[in-house]
Amino acid sequence: QVQLVESGGGLVQPGGSLRLSCAASGFTFSIYSMTWHRQAPGKERDLVAFITGAGGSTNYADSVKGRFTISRDNAKNTVYLQMNSLKPEDTAVYYCNAVFGSTKFWGQGTQVTVSS
Repeated sequence: QVQLVESGGGLVQPGGSLRLSCAASGFTFSIYSMTWHRQAPGKERDLVAFITGAGGSTNYADSVKGRFTISRDNAKNTVYLQMNSLKPEDTAVYYCNAVFGSTKFWGQGTQVTVSS
């Protein structure tokens, strides 16, 4: 059974940091590229960050470049999103996603709220 379980979300003040985790099981994690997406109320789900299976290549949305870092530990079947210098506009539900060709799996999401 495939599972992606996100954790680490919460309420943080502007300028603060959070580290999201996504624990994967039920598939060969190391061959899948992993992404983080986010969806704010009333908006579409947008790509935030991407990392290849071996972790050798990453890419980021312009809005988070220099503030967010995606990483993975294939020994732990886990992908991370380190979020620094958070802004109110980063408020959203954050989803992790596994991609291999046309196969995609999604987690259930974790809420991140940036507010004073």
